[in-house]
Amino acid sequence: MKYLIMLYGSQRDYDVLTGKGEAAWTAEDVSALHEFMGAWNNALVESGEFVDANGLSAPVHARRISMRDGGPVITDGPYAETQEVLAGYTIVDCVSFDRATEIAAQLANTPHPPGAAAEVYVDIRPIDDAPPTPDL
Repeated sequence: MKYLIMLYGSQRDYDVLTGKGEAAWTAEDVSALHEFMGAWNNALVESGEFVDANGLSAPVHARRISMRDGGPVITDGPYAETQEVLAGYTIVDCVSFDRATEIAAQLANTPHPPGAAAEVYVDIRPIDDAPPTPDL
């Protein structure tokens, strides 16, 4: 079964990773993060559970399309009412929800600079291979 592991972040997270703000990460901090994520992804490739993964650009580059009065309304990000946004995802194909949870739990060890907020969380959702069918 395939599972989507969704990693979350905020515009502030993107800012500190690119050296902005008083809590800016150093090049060494960012390198440690990239090494960790690379090793995590490579382990999934080696186990045969890796399907796909990508990081997403900063929320400042997002657009939201909503409907108002029968037409689309386009709003550029970031969105003040939203603290966290999807920062990246990984799709795994593994034997169970428990195994997908075990894989995602490894992200709790994601490195961060001393004193930096370490509020890492991810969501895991099964991917439906077929559309839902009504109960008849």
